[in-house]
Amino acid sequence: MTEPGRFRHHLQDFVTVAPNFRNRKKNTGKIPMTVFPLQTPLLPDIIALHGKWRASDPALICEDRLVTWQAFAENQNRVAHGLLALGLKKGDRVAVVMSNSIEMVEILFGIFRAGCVAVPLNLAVSDDHMVRMIKDCGARALIVTADQASRFAALPHDLAPLRLCAGEVNENWIDYATWKENQPSDPPDIPLAPDDPINIIYSSGTTGTPKGIVHTQQGRLNFAQAISLALHYSGKIRTLVNIGLYSNISWVSMICTLLNGGTLIIQKKFDALDFLTAVQELRITHCSMVPVQFQQILELKGQEKFDLSSLRAVMSCGSPLHASLKEKLCARLSGSLIELYGLTEGISTTIEPEDGLLRPASVGKPNLSVDLKIIGPDGREMPPGEKGEIVGRSNFLMSGYFNRKDATEEATWTDEAGKKWLRTGDLGHLDEEGFLYLTGRLKDMILSGGQNIYPEDLETVLMQHDAISEAAVIGIKSRRWGETPLALVVLHKGKPVPAEDIREWCNARLGRQQKISMLKIVNHLPRNPNGKILKNILREKYGNITCD
Repeated sequence: MTEPGRFRHHLQDFVTVAPNFRNRKKNTGKIPMTVFPLQTPLLPDIIALHGKWRASDPALICEDRLVTWQAFAENQNRVAHGLLALGLKKGDRVAVVMSNSIEMVEILFGIFRAGCVAVPLNLAVSDDHMVRMIKDCGARALIVTADQASRFAALPHDLAPLRLCAGEVNENWIDYATWKENQPSDPPDIPLAPDDPINIIYSSGTTGTPKGIVHTQQGRLNFAQAISLALHYSGKIRTLVNIGLYSNISWVSMICTLLNGGTLIIQKKFDALDFLTAVQELRITHCSMVPVQFQQILELKGQEKFDLSSLRAVMSCGSPLHASLKEKLCARLSGSLIELYGLTEGISTTIEPEDGLLRPASVGKPNLSVDLKIIGPDGREMPPGEKGEIVGRSNFLMSGYFNRKDATEEATWTDEAGKKWLRTGDLGHLDEEGFLYLTGRLKDMILSGGQNIYPEDLETVLMQHDAISEAAVIGIKSRRWGETPLALVVLHKGKPVPAEDIREWCNARLGRQQKISMLKIVNHLPRNPNGKILKNILREKYGNITCD
């Protein structure tokens, strides 16, 4: 128990000393002032410090393998030395085409430490698109896991001439394990600067011209610090990652965990039962996943028997959580669910569990250093409640699209003060308290009879139907209105309902100008590896339909 007056006594001491502190003499030069000119450590420096002070703690776990912090820090250095020995220089791009593994994390951070630029590529794209991205970034080196090596058998040798493979290899590849072990474990003498590029992440490799998003060393550190605060990361966490490590969603888990000196537990792929088992047996505290994964977990028979009480922060992102799924998740996860809205380009918001229950349709408020505005078609800032395009700024914003000045300029909005903001292409509005609500994508908006229809509004209503498991709305041609909504839905197994019954049920809950003209039941909706519905594919397939 605190002694009565104890704090008052110390406060009096401070009041007595404070005037002397304020009136102290200026330094005369006779007594030198102590200054510690320590440059802010970047991510590779922080890994080295963890390797020193957390040497025997686990840094990486994958299946039955464990790498301590000391070993991870040394392997980061070995990869960096090896790249430099191959003739790579600061700023050179290294394409990384790897399945989830300990080696992939070591390689990414080794590339960072060498001052090179990591280019992790989406494994789900076709071989042609993969080659297109390697050409676009001008990669000098290519590093793969053995399961991906065959994709590059016909790759011209002058394209990424330096090639390494983790796993069984043939004579056309440098064996990663042998190469790494032959390198020194001390830090290479390569000075890193805050503005040095650290990675290029492609926003799309499936269609069109790829856009490589460039981040800097300082920007990635700022990103990790901001998201760590928002998602309650600390030094004793155990984070599970099961989305491909080429995705920025997985980089949330990876960078935040390693920044804080926690343990990153890597699963090679997602499986609902494996996830539940790992959380229960390894006492997982953090994870980052997408709505379709959560839906599979909740639909797994017997999932309610698993103990998930260790979870402290479960991040959902990639696409909005529909209200019914969010409600079920909040109940199952006991207040650990945090929804994040963000772009790889560099803005983000999160909503805490207590706010999420009160505002289930919101994605929260901006994270540390992030600022947002809603602008109309004329570039005017919109007041609360009015819909428009979301624009944002942050200290972890991309430096631009690689070699795409046109795309960078197109994604930039300049305010009246001359400040530049990122145009997200997303539609939304802010309420009176500053909470953000998403409406959809600008390019997905349906213009019907001169009125804007936001597919997200219609999809939210569709997902309230107890027979529907997935829903997407796109615009199709209308002789009367110009455009009109088409709904595509996937039904829960064992719940057959006629399409016209669902359409009538939905239209009874929509506004007069929002009515769905046509509804089709489909077996599945195309998604990217992060679970986002690919509406461009739906428009290609159904966009030629015309309604009266």
